[in-house]
Amino acid sequence: MPLLLASLTAVLGAAVPAAAAPGLCVGPVCAEEITRSAKHHWQLRLRVNDQQGRHERLVVDCRDGHLSPAAGPVERGYAAAVARRACRLAGEAPAVAMNLRP
Repeated sequence: MPLLLASLTAVLGAAVPAAAAPGLCVGPVCAEEITRSAKHHWQLRLRVNDQQGRHERLVVDCRDGHLSPAAGPVERGYAAAVARRACRLAGEAPAVAMNLRP
C-alpha cells in the first residue's frame, strides 16, 4: 500500500491522502467508533463495516454477548467475534465464555 501511494504521488505530482488504519478487525469485518454506553457500563456501541462496503451500528451486551439488532447487512459471525474482542479489551467480558445468540 505505501508503495502504491508513493507511485500515485509521483505520477500525479500531488500529495495523496493516506488511508486511515481500521479499528478492531476480525476477518473481513472491522469495528470503529467503539464507545461505552453512558447508562450501562457493560454495553458497548460499535460501528462495523465489511469489505463489501456494508456498514451498520451495533450494540453489544457484554454480559451475555447479545447483539442488537440480531440481523443486518454485516455477517453476524464476524460481527460477534469483533464484539467479543471489544468486550474483552474494555474489561467487560464475563469470566465464562460468552454465549452468543444469533
